[in-house]
Parts: sequence; structure tokens; C-alpha cells
Amino acid sequence: QVQLVESGGGLVEPGGSLRLSCAASGRFFRINVMGWYRQAPGKQRELVATITSGGNTNYADSVKGRFTISRDNAENTAYLQMSSLKPEDTAVYYCYFDISRSLIARADYWGQGTQVTVSS
Repeated sequence: QVQLVESGGGLVEPGGSLRLSCAASGRFFRINVMGWYRQAPGKQRELVATITSGGNTNYADSVKGRFTISRDNAENTAYLQMSSLKPEDTAVYYCYFDISRSLIARADYWGQGTQVTVSS
């Protein structure tokens, strides 16, 4: 059974920084895409950033230049470094992994979510 465990959320003042982590455990062949989504109260879940197995990244316009996604393939972990945080970044952040459990079996997995609150 594949599981994703997130950590690193919390309360931070505007302009501050946080780093989120998401680690996968279990048996699988390869992690393809890793990503982060977020959902604010009363809003739909939205894409924040993704990174492919080759290291190509993609960001939502709202976080470009402030957030950086990275991955450690040896540790099966994704990171989201968030800087210059704004109150509108407040949301529950979810990690997402596209995992190949074998050469022919591929599925999406989600973390449990971690709260990020930006407030003075």
C-alpha cells in the first residue's frame, strides 16, 4: 500500500517562509510526477506546482517567483519551499504523486493535507 505523508505546515506572518515536505512509502516501481495543490475555504482545489521525473517544473501564476518545488528521488520526497507568503496563500496544501506500481500499473496518490495559515 502506497502512502504519502506530509509535514511542514503552520502559521506564519506575511512575508515569511515555510517548507512543506511529502514522503512516499510502500512498494512501487517509480514516481513520475510530484505536485502540490491547495484548497482555501469555499474555493476549489487548485494546482500550485508540479515537477516531473526529469526535473521539469510548472507553477501557478499566483506563486511564480515565490514558491519552489523540488524532489529527492532517493528519499521519494517532494518539497515546496514557500517564500514571501501572502494571506491569500492560506489554504490546506495537498501533495500529489503519479506513481507507477509496476510497468503497467499507474495511479494517483494524495497526501492527507497540511494547513498553511498566513496571518499577522
